[in-house]
Order: sequence, then C-alpha cells, then structure tokens
Amino acid sequence: MPSPTQADDLAVIAQRILVVRGQRVLLDTDLAQLYGVTIKRVNQQVRRNRERFPQDFAFQLTEAETANLRMQFASSSWGGRRAPHLAFTEHGALMAANVLRSPRAVEMSVYVVRAFVKLREVLASNADLARKLEELEKSVTALDAKTRKQFEEVYRAIRALMAPPAAKSRPIGFTADLSKSR
Repeated sequence: MPSPTQADDLAVIAQRILVVRGQRVLLDTDLAQLYGVTIKRVNQQVRRNRERFPQDFAFQLTEAETANLRMQFASSSWGGRRAPHLAFTEHGALMAANVLRSPRAVEMSVYVVRAFVKLREVLASNADLARKLEELEKSVTALDAKTRKQFEEVYRAIRALMAPPAAKSRPIGFTADLSKSR
C-alpha cells in the first residue's frame, strides 16, 4: 500500500493525465516538471531518440488541440510557448524516463505508470458500475410490471374480502324443520 506522500503523488499525476485523440496522455510540460528537468531537455531527448518514440508513444499536438486545451484550462496562453506541445502516452512517459536518465525521472516513472494503471482501473470500474446499473434498471422495470399484476390480483382479493357477504335469502312463508322436533 502506498504511503500518504506516494498517494498524493499519484493523485497529482492522475489529475494531469488528459485524453487527447482518444488516448490518455501527459503533456511535455507536466512530464518535465514531474521528472525534474526542463521542457527543452525533454524535447531534445525525444528528438535525439526519435526511434524510441513512435506515434503511439508520443505525438505533437495540432493547433486545434492546443487551442482546445487552452479553453479547458481557461488560460489565454501557456507562457508564450512557440513550439507545439508533445503528448506522451503511458509507454512514452516511461520511455522518456529511460532516455532522460535523471534519478528523479527514474523514481517518478514508477508513479507515472501507477497513475495510468489507477486511472485505467477507475475507468474500468465505472464502466462495470454503469453496466450493472443498466441491468438493475432493466430488472426493476420488468419486476415492476410483474409486481403490478401481482398487486392487482391482491387488491381484487382484498376487495372481495372487504365486500359484505351476500345475505341469505329467507324463503317466504313458514318452514319447520321436522327432523329436530322429536
């Protein structure tokens, strides 16, 4: 079980994970901060080791994606940055730690992987919870129709019991029970 500071690190990293192009990624600025290096160093190592960063490990954001992220963060600019951001998937973030070789990068890469795994678990449990909720709603709807029919039958039976018994009609005239008279 992680210590409180490790749990805090995981939470901070998990908050920085974004979804871009349907993939969960960390931006180069966040990765540089986590690994204790400059953004310039991260981008330099990616350029020098391009063969280690295929498109499914790291990719450059388009202008539209950058503009969309700016709107999400409600900021007008990211410090005047001119170069487009790089986005690193889980595998790309781990590869970046390998090429950076700083002690902090190696240490934090473990937390980055754990954060991605934890996020994947949360998303899977939410999907499982949504599926279970849908099944429950369907069963309640089906049960509700069946229950309504059962209640209608119960109500009919109760009404029948509540109705006063039909009075026996007395025959007109005098009748005597002769079997009891002896």
